[in-house]
Amino acid sequence: MFSICMRILNHVGEAEDVLQESFIDAFAKIKDFRQESTFGIWLKQIVVNKAMNQIRSRKVQFVDIDEFDGDEQDIADLQSNHYNEEEVKFQVERIKLGMGQLPEGFRVVLSLYLFEGYDHIEIGKILGINESTSRTQYMRAKKRLLEIITPSY
Repeated sequence: MFSICMRILNHVGEAEDVLQESFIDAFAKIKDFRQESTFGIWLKQIVVNKAMNQIRSRKVQFVDIDEFDGDEQDIADLQSNHYNEEEVKFQVERIKLGMGQLPEGFRVVLSLYLFEGYDHIEIGKILGINESTSRTQYMRAKKRLLEIITPSY
C-alpha cells in the first residue's frame, strides 16, 4: 500500500500520512466492508482515493486533449499510439527514478494505468477529468518517461 502511495504522490512524508489516514479510515469503516471483494482490494481503493484527494489538494492541472496545442508530431503520436510498452523493456530502478522526475499529472495517470490496472474511464472518474484527458496525460507521460530514461549519446 505504501508503494501505491509513493507512485501516486512521489513524496515520502505525504505517502506516509496518506497511508496512515487510509488505515484509520479503513478501521473506522470496517463495518461497511461487505465482502463483495477481498479486503485487500477494498483497502487499496481507500488508499488510492486518499492519495488522489491529496493530489487534488495540490491543485494538479491536467491538459484536456481538446485544449492540447502541441505540435503535429505530438498529435500524430497520440493518435497512432506510437509508443508501445511491449517493445520497450527497462530496468525497474531506472523506471522508478524516471517516474520520480515526471510532472505530477503525468505520474499519477501513468501509475494508475500501468501499475494499478485502472482503465482511462476509471482514471477519469477518480481524477474528475475526461477519458480523453486521461489518455492524453498517459501518452505524454510515456513519451516524457522515455526521454528521461533513454540515455542520450
